[in-house]
Amino acid sequence: MEGHDGGPESYSGDSGPRRRLGAGTGAVIVLCLATTLIHVCVIFLHVAPTNAVSQLYSGPINAWVYPLFEQNWRLFAPDPQSVNHQISARTRHTAPDGSVRVSGWFDLSAVDESAVEHDPFPSHTAQNMLRRAWSSYLEVFGGDDEPHSERAVMMQTYLRNIAVDRVTAHRRGSFDSIQLRVITLPVAAPDASGATRPAAPIDTRYLPWWKVAPHGTD
Repeated sequence: MEGHDGGPESYSGDSGPRRRLGAGTGAVIVLCLATTLIHVCVIFLHVAPTNAVSQLYSGPINAWVYPLFEQNWRLFAPDPQSVNHQISARTRHTAPDGSVRVSGWFDLSAVDESAVEHDPFPSHTAQNMLRRAWSSYLEVFGGDDEPHSERAVMMQTYLRNIAVDRVTAHRRGSFDSIQLRVITLPVAAPDASGATRPAAPIDTRYLPWWKVAPHGTD
Protein backbone atom coordinates (compact mmCIF):
# COMPACT_ATOMS: atom_id res chain seq x y z
CA MET A 1 0.00 0.00 0.00
CA GLU A 2 2.83 2.34 0.69
CA GLY A 3 3.97 2.12 -2.97
CA HIS A 4 0.43 2.99 -4.22
CA ASP A 5 -0.03 5.80 -1.73
CA GLY A 6 3.24 7.55 -2.59
CA GLY A 7 4.89 6.37 0.62
CA PRO A 8 8.57 6.14 1.45
CA GLU A 9 9.48 3.72 -1.33
CA SER A 10 8.15 5.84 -4.23
CA TYR A 11 9.57 9.00 -2.70
CA SER A 12 13.07 7.57 -2.31
CA GLY A 13 13.05 6.47 -5.96
CA ASP A 14 12.59 10.09 -7.13
CA SER A 15 14.78 11.83 -4.62
CA GLY A 16 18.12 10.63 -6.08
CA PRO A 17 17.81 12.25 -9.57
CA ARG A 18 16.28 15.36 -8.02
CA ARG A 19 19.18 15.72 -5.62
CA ARG A 20 21.69 15.30 -8.47
CA LEU A 21 19.83 17.84 -10.61
CA GLY A 22 19.71 20.27 -7.72
CA ALA A 23 23.43 19.80 -7.04
CA GLY A 24 24.27 20.34 -10.71
CA THR A 25 22.16 23.50 -10.90
CA GLY A 26 23.75 24.80 -7.72
CA ALA A 27 27.24 24.17 -9.11
CA VAL A 28 26.40 26.07 -12.31
CA ILE A 29 25.04 28.99 -10.31
CA VAL A 30 28.14 29.10 -8.10
CA LEU A 31 30.39 28.96 -11.19
CA CYS A 32 28.49 31.83 -12.84
CA LEU A 33 28.66 33.93 -9.69
CA ALA A 34 32.38 33.24 -9.28
CA THR A 35 33.08 34.14 -12.92
CA THR A 36 31.06 37.35 -12.59
CA LEU A 37 32.90 38.30 -9.41
CA ILE A 38 36.29 37.63 -11.01
CA HIS A 39 35.31 39.64 -14.10
CA VAL A 40 34.20 42.63 -12.01
CA CYS A 41 37.40 42.54 -9.96
CA VAL A 42 39.64 42.30 -13.02
CA ILE A 43 37.82 45.17 -14.79
CA PHE A 44 38.09 47.24 -11.62
CA LEU A 45 41.85 46.68 -11.46
CA HIS A 46 42.07 47.54 -15.17
CA VAL A 47 40.34 50.92 -14.88
CA ALA A 48 41.62 51.84 -11.40
CA PRO A 49 44.72 54.02 -11.00
CA THR A 50 47.97 52.10 -11.15
CA ASN A 51 48.62 50.24 -7.92
CA ALA A 52 50.75 47.40 -6.59
CA VAL A 53 48.13 44.73 -7.31
CA SER A 54 47.44 45.84 -10.89
CA GLN A 55 51.18 46.05 -11.58
CA LEU A 56 51.83 42.61 -10.10
CA TYR A 57 49.06 40.94 -12.13
CA SER A 58 49.22 43.13 -15.24
CA GLY A 59 49.81 40.10 -17.50
CA PRO A 60 46.70 38.12 -16.49
CA ILE A 61 44.61 41.32 -16.33
CA ASN A 62 45.53 42.34 -19.89
CA ALA A 63 45.01 38.80 -21.15
CA TRP A 64 41.45 38.83 -19.72
CA VAL A 65 40.52 42.37 -20.80
CA TYR A 66 41.94 42.64 -24.31
CA PRO A 67 40.52 42.76 -26.88
CA LEU A 68 36.91 41.92 -25.91
CA PHE A 69 36.49 43.78 -22.61
CA GLU A 70 38.59 46.89 -23.22
CA GLN A 71 37.47 49.87 -21.14
CA ASN A 72 38.07 53.54 -21.86
CA TRP A 73 36.49 56.94 -21.25
CA ARG A 74 35.89 57.96 -24.87
CA LEU A 75 32.12 57.86 -24.39
CA PHE A 76 32.43 60.71 -21.88
CA ALA A 77 35.47 62.50 -23.35
CA PRO A 78 35.47 61.66 -27.06
CA ASP A 79 38.53 62.35 -29.15
CA PRO A 80 37.31 62.66 -32.75
CA GLN A 81 39.67 61.23 -35.31
CA SER A 82 41.52 63.73 -37.48
CA VAL A 83 42.61 61.06 -39.96
CA ASN A 84 41.10 58.06 -41.70
CA HIS A 85 42.89 54.77 -42.22
CA GLN A 86 42.28 52.89 -45.43
CA ILE A 87 43.30 49.30 -44.71
CA SER A 88 43.87 46.89 -47.59
CA ALA A 89 45.18 43.34 -47.74
CA ARG A 90 46.82 41.14 -50.33
CA THR A 91 47.64 37.46 -50.17
CA ARG A 92 50.46 35.24 -51.33
CA HIS A 93 50.38 31.57 -52.30
CA THR A 94 53.48 29.43 -52.74
CA ALA A 95 52.91 26.42 -54.99
CA PRO A 96 54.65 23.06 -54.40
CA ASP A 97 57.00 23.81 -57.32
CA GLY A 98 58.18 26.99 -55.56
CA SER A 99 56.32 29.48 -57.75
CA VAL A 100 54.71 32.40 -55.93
CA ARG A 101 51.40 34.07 -56.76
CA VAL A 102 50.55 37.43 -55.17
CA SER A 103 47.00 38.80 -55.36
CA GLY A 104 45.96 42.39 -55.91
CA TRP A 105 45.05 44.64 -53.01
CA PHE A 106 41.63 44.10 -51.42
CA ASP A 107 40.16 47.15 -49.64
CA LEU A 108 38.98 45.93 -46.23
CA SER A 109 37.88 49.40 -45.11
CA ALA A 110 35.64 49.81 -48.16
CA VAL A 111 33.83 46.58 -47.26
CA ASP A 112 33.11 47.90 -43.77
CA GLU A 113 32.00 51.30 -45.08
CA SER A 114 29.63 49.65 -47.55
CA ALA A 115 28.13 47.46 -44.83
CA VAL A 116 27.49 50.49 -42.60
CA GLU A 117 26.10 52.65 -45.42
CA HIS A 118 23.46 50.16 -46.51
CA ASP A 119 22.45 48.87 -43.08
CA PRO A 120 20.09 50.96 -40.90
CA PHE A 121 21.34 49.05 -37.84
CA PRO A 122 25.02 48.29 -38.53
CA SER A 123 26.73 45.91 -36.18
CA HIS A 124 29.69 46.74 -33.99
CA THR A 125 31.72 44.33 -36.13
CA ALA A 126 31.10 46.37 -39.28
CA GLN A 127 31.65 49.73 -37.59
CA ASN A 128 34.56 49.28 -35.24
CA MET A 129 36.30 45.90 -35.27
CA LEU A 130 38.87 46.59 -37.98
CA ARG A 131 39.37 50.23 -36.98
CA ARG A 132 39.88 49.42 -33.30
CA ALA A 133 42.16 46.49 -34.13
CA TRP A 134 44.42 48.85 -36.09
CA SER A 135 44.40 51.60 -33.43
CA SER A 136 45.26 49.02 -30.76
CA TYR A 137 48.05 47.68 -32.99
CA LEU A 138 49.46 51.21 -33.27
CA GLU A 139 49.32 51.67 -29.51
CA VAL A 140 51.52 48.65 -28.80
CA PHE A 141 53.77 48.73 -31.88
CA GLY A 142 54.17 52.39 -32.81
CA GLY A 143 56.34 52.52 -35.90
CA ASP A 144 58.04 49.18 -35.23
CA ASP A 145 56.40 46.00 -36.47
CA GLU A 146 58.39 43.72 -34.16
CA PRO A 147 56.34 42.49 -31.18
CA HIS A 148 58.07 43.13 -27.86
CA SER A 149 55.36 41.97 -25.45
CA GLU A 150 52.67 39.35 -25.10
CA ARG A 151 50.01 41.97 -25.75
CA ALA A 152 51.78 43.00 -28.96
CA VAL A 153 51.75 39.39 -30.16
CA MET A 154 48.06 39.14 -29.27
CA MET A 155 47.14 42.34 -31.15
CA GLN A 156 49.18 41.25 -34.17
CA THR A 157 47.35 37.92 -34.23
CA TYR A 158 43.99 39.63 -33.73
CA LEU A 159 44.55 42.03 -36.65
CA ARG A 160 45.86 39.26 -38.86
CA ASN A 161 42.88 37.01 -38.13
CA ILE A 162 40.40 39.77 -38.94
CA ALA A 163 42.11 40.37 -42.29
CA VAL A 164 42.21 36.65 -43.09
CA ASP A 165 38.50 36.22 -42.25
CA ARG A 166 37.50 39.23 -44.38
CA VAL A 167 39.58 38.16 -47.38
CA THR A 168 38.37 34.56 -47.17
CA ALA A 169 34.74 35.72 -47.09
CA HIS A 170 35.05 37.88 -50.22
CA ARG A 171 37.73 36.26 -52.38
CA ARG A 172 38.35 32.82 -53.78
CA GLY A 173 41.78 31.25 -53.99
CA SER A 174 44.16 29.67 -51.50
CA PHE A 175 46.92 31.57 -49.73
CA ASP A 176 49.50 30.98 -47.02
CA SER A 177 50.63 34.56 -46.27
CA ILE A 178 48.91 37.91 -45.94
CA GLN A 179 50.14 41.50 -45.94
CA LEU A 180 48.36 44.68 -44.89
CA ARG A 181 48.74 48.17 -46.33
CA VAL A 182 47.46 51.13 -44.32
CA ILE A 183 47.03 54.48 -46.06
CA THR A 184 46.52 57.40 -43.67
CA LEU A 185 44.29 60.15 -45.04
CA PRO A 186 43.27 63.44 -43.41
CA VAL A 187 39.59 63.98 -42.76
CA ALA A 188 38.79 66.23 -45.71
CA ALA A 189 36.66 69.31 -45.13
CA PRO A 190 33.93 70.09 -47.66
CA ASP A 191 34.63 72.92 -50.09
CA ALA A 192 32.35 75.90 -50.75
CA SER A 193 29.95 73.81 -52.84
CA GLY A 194 29.50 71.32 -50.01
CA ALA A 195 31.29 68.49 -51.82
CA THR A 196 34.12 66.67 -50.11
CA ARG A 197 37.29 66.63 -52.12
CA PRO A 198 39.58 63.58 -51.98
CA ALA A 199 42.48 64.17 -49.63
CA ALA A 200 46.09 63.39 -50.42
CA PRO A 201 47.58 60.54 -48.37
CA ILE A 202 49.63 61.54 -45.35
CA ASP A 203 51.40 58.20 -45.04
CA THR A 204 51.39 54.72 -46.52
CA ARG A 205 52.57 51.86 -44.32
CA TYR A 206 53.21 48.29 -45.41
CA LEU A 207 53.15 45.67 -42.70
CA PRO A 208 55.31 42.54 -42.96
CA TRP A 209 54.07 39.39 -44.66
CA TRP A 210 52.45 37.20 -42.02
CA LYS A 211 52.30 33.44 -42.40
CA VAL A 212 48.85 31.93 -41.95
CA ALA A 213 47.36 28.48 -42.08
CA PRO A 214 46.39 27.61 -45.68
CA HIS A 215 43.04 29.22 -46.53
CA GLY A 216 40.67 29.04 -49.44
CA THR A 217 40.64 26.78 -52.47
CA ASP A 218 42.22 27.04 -55.86
